[in-house]
Amino acid sequence: MIRFGPAGIPLSCKGRTLRDGIEDVYNLGLNALEVQLLRTNMMERPADPEENGMTPKEIESELVIEVLREKNKKMEPISELGKPIKQGDVLISLACGVARNYNELHELGEMAKELDVQLSVHTPYYMDLVSNEEICFKSMDAIRWASIIANELGGEIVTTHIGLYGDITPRTGMKRVKTRLESLSKWLTKNKMNVKIGVENSGRQEVFGNIQEILSLSRDIKNVVPVVNFARAHAREGGNLRDPEDFQKLIEKIAPVSGGKTLYTHFSGVEHEDGNEKRLTPIKKGDLRFEPLAETVLENNLEITFISSSPLLEHDAMYMKVIFERLLAKKLSKELRSNKKGG
Repeated sequence: MIRFGPAGIPLSCKGRTLRDGIEDVYNLGLNALEVQLLRTNMMERPADPEENGMTPKEIESELVIEVLREKNKKMEPISELGKPIKQGDVLISLACGVARNYNELHELGEMAKELDVQLSVHTPYYMDLVSNEEICFKSMDAIRWASIIANELGGEIVTTHIGLYGDITPRTGMKRVKTRLESLSKWLTKNKMNVKIGVENSGRQEVFGNIQEILSLSRDIKNVVPVVNFARAHAREGGNLRDPEDFQKLIEKIAPVSGGKTLYTHFSGVEHEDGNEKRLTPIKKGDLRFEPLAETVLENNLEITFISSSPLLEHDAMYMKVIFERLLAKKLSKELRSNKKGG
């Protein structure tokens, strides 16, 4: 299955809710949508007496993402959302603009499934799993919360960036990132979530996440898969993705560590200089062309999702789809002619 969709609610969508976005993606003839958790506000409050015995998922007034419970005179998180709330618990709710409660998340997931729109989630863009600062542990929370939302929506992947190397070496950065992703992986398994953490490659030398690093994480850690942003890979390697053979080499590295499932990718144009991404652009404005990649996908009969991270979002998602369908029709026509000659 080949899927195309935007990184966020389509720009042309009249409404700005996720429900509007799913409907709009479907009406545009697309079949994927990456939900963006760009702004999240957290609210903490004591559980009300009438909420005792309820589970967080049963609370209709808000999206309770975590419960704090006293243990050994300390408040510790209880992430199992199926457990009943007890007196003295503190509830942490998330206002993220996606849904008001778990019932709505489930309804949106069912709606997307009926329309065959594949949903995924992207964490906030500023993430840090490298440093030992407080932002690192907030980033781990963000991945957990995004995973809960993705799981309720029926999505299979949460895409995240990793952060700057800062003043440490890439080797030290890798050790820290592995430790934190291993912890998150165990949390996913413990909570029986059908979600993978998708580590997206970066487009700048000072940012963790070249292709080899994300492949290493995916090989070594359960529940972690690579998310290849072709524009950023192209920029970081000085514009090396030009011919089908270039994409073939990259895909041959990615496929073995993708869990045997559909490859999940981002595509756009890109301006770059000296091995660094300057900005993502519409596809037609960059030197990265989609046609050679589409040819490689067709040649290898790949299952792949293309998320448009272009400033034009749905326009470039539809542009990629048109190019792909044109090449597919050309390939089928050629095969038909060849079969007629052979017959």
